[in-house]
Amino acid sequence: MQILQAARRGKSAEARKGPPLTDHDIYLFREGTHGRLYDAMGCHLAADGARFRVWAPNAARVSVIGDFNRWDVGVNALQPRAEGSGIWDAFVPGVAHGNAYKFRIVGAERGYEIDKADPFARYAEAPPLTASRAWSLDYEWGDREWMSGRRARNALDAPMSIYEMHLGSWRRNAEGRMPTYRDIAAPLAAYLRETGFTHVEFLPITEHPFYGSWGYQTTGYFAPTARYGTPQDFMFLVDTLHQQGIGVILDWVPSHFPTDAHGLAYFDGTHLFEHADPRQGFHPEWNSSIFNYGRNEVRAFLLSSGLFWLDKYHIDGLRVDAVASMLYLDYARKEGEWIPNRYGGKENLDAILFLRTLNESVYRDHPDVQVFAEESTSWPMVSRPVYVGGLGFGLKWNMGWMHDTLDYLRHDPIHRKFHHDRLTFSIWYAFSENFVLPLSHDEVVHGKGSLIGKMPGDSWRQFANLRLLYGYMWAHPGKKLLFMGGEFGQRREWTHDDALEWWVLDQPEHAGVKRWVADLNAFYRASPALYEVDFDRAGFEWIDNNDAEASVLSFLRKSRAGTPLIVVCNFTPLPRHNYIVGAPHGGFWRERLNSDAGIYGGSGIGNLGGVEAAPVSAQGRSHSLALTLPPLAVLFLEPAPA
Repeated sequence: MQILQAARRGKSAEARKGPPLTDHDIYLFREGTHGRLYDAMGCHLAADGARFRVWAPNAARVSVIGDFNRWDVGVNALQPRAEGSGIWDAFVPGVAHGNAYKFRIVGAERGYEIDKADPFARYAEAPPLTASRAWSLDYEWGDREWMSGRRARNALDAPMSIYEMHLGSWRRNAEGRMPTYRDIAAPLAAYLRETGFTHVEFLPITEHPFYGSWGYQTTGYFAPTARYGTPQDFMFLVDTLHQQGIGVILDWVPSHFPTDAHGLAYFDGTHLFEHADPRQGFHPEWNSSIFNYGRNEVRAFLLSSGLFWLDKYHIDGLRVDAVASMLYLDYARKEGEWIPNRYGGKENLDAILFLRTLNESVYRDHPDVQVFAEESTSWPMVSRPVYVGGLGFGLKWNMGWMHDTLDYLRHDPIHRKFHHDRLTFSIWYAFSENFVLPLSHDEVVHGKGSLIGKMPGDSWRQFANLRLLYGYMWAHPGKKLLFMGGEFGQRREWTHDDALEWWVLDQPEHAGVKRWVADLNAFYRASPALYEVDFDRAGFEWIDNNDAEASVLSFLRKSRAGTPLIVVCNFTPLPRHNYIVGAPHGGFWRERLNSDAGIYGGSGIGNLGGVEAAPVSAQGRSHSLALTLPPLAVLFLEPAPA
């Protein structure tokens, strides 16, 4: 009995010194499949100190320095673990919550000595400072109702209208100060409810040294940026949004990382996280390092990061950035600047393995979330399951739709008839993937101007074109994504250093666009025909896609039960009277939405509430509607209840 009690006391004492790292953990780490490394690696606070662990297999010596030891490198050395995993380990007494720390790495190469931030840190000093902080993630969540029912809200047959935003430039106070996570929580939730978006997608909030990277140059893969507050403050933001019925998606960047001295690059005096050969390890477009997906431990690190945000922060989806740059070894490279795979091809086989492992792990452990691919090429089956040969993503951004549609709308309406196929082509491949239609931040930066600035004509025509664009987008198969400011027609190109131009909402044409987007979202959410069958041809049917001369498109959207909506788009500024559109059946068809209505800033031309379908065949249908098509406008019509 005394022996058993002593063993229990020893086990209890060891547990008080931080979480264990078992042989099984090491096995999974080395295999590249460990998805919960954050439970053991990094800094873990205990009753009387903290457990520190860091992976640095090629280091000669490692110590931890920080507030608790006056940054004295000689006080707290870490010891290499006996199993040869490359992990250094130590319990350090006296570490308190909030203490700043770094790892002093002495490389095997003579003269290499550097202070590195903790790759698994849960929190960091606010930039430009670069140390990690000892931090616990204790938080009492209040979003049980959301979490228990979110599977239906995040499903492929659910309405999904995503508001993409950069947190630091949405709104600022009178002095220009950026918001905190807590500052923004209530007003953002209220605004998203007012405008009807189902989800918000944050540009990366993972810690990043350069604010102008918008978060896409990540150094802290487990830490929300300290610019806006603490981890608990970010949890409060997510919690508040969930309690208001709004899902949260994070941009996540496993494709590359910056070369800042305190970060992952050349971590232990060798190219540990990145390839040594710049033809594989250096990204020429973004001047950053590329992860070595062929190293099992690196895949486990990234896998753990992705799952961390879902496990600890209740995130509803990850949007994986720059997937194309991961898939292709020759991405942004000229001939001779890249190394083929073992079969002589340009496909990055190690990255493919990582992405498939990531998606299998996410959907296994969190079947009620989604993983989105920002993939800009025609790589096949991005959003198809791994077991049928796909990459396993839930959805993929439809970059082709975005480019073709914006290109079409840039043309003066008199020339649009010559480019009609730019609109119709997207339906040829619309059901090959589970698509999101994005009008993202990438389209309103770097000299591209604002969305409304891309529209031709005078101010009235620009606003009419913008409303038409949104109506066509919400009617087209696929989930929706709109970058902040687009919902009210901001004229200035987006800049991360300033707030949006909220003052323009005092002008009726901008307020009209905002109201149009809100009404589109409300109608979208109330109309299963617009979202239930997004990814199958059964949910879409052309009425007439050949009227290039008039630049008019008409089509049906259908729900799972077969309930139809008629959508008609007039891409010219000419009203068209007595325009015949085939209808699937007779009866009265109500005009539910009209982007030319006066409340949106339009001219008020329409169909006085609806049209009776006449028993006159048209476009292969037994009935037809004689419609008045407003200029540069879209109509949504649905059958009146019997």
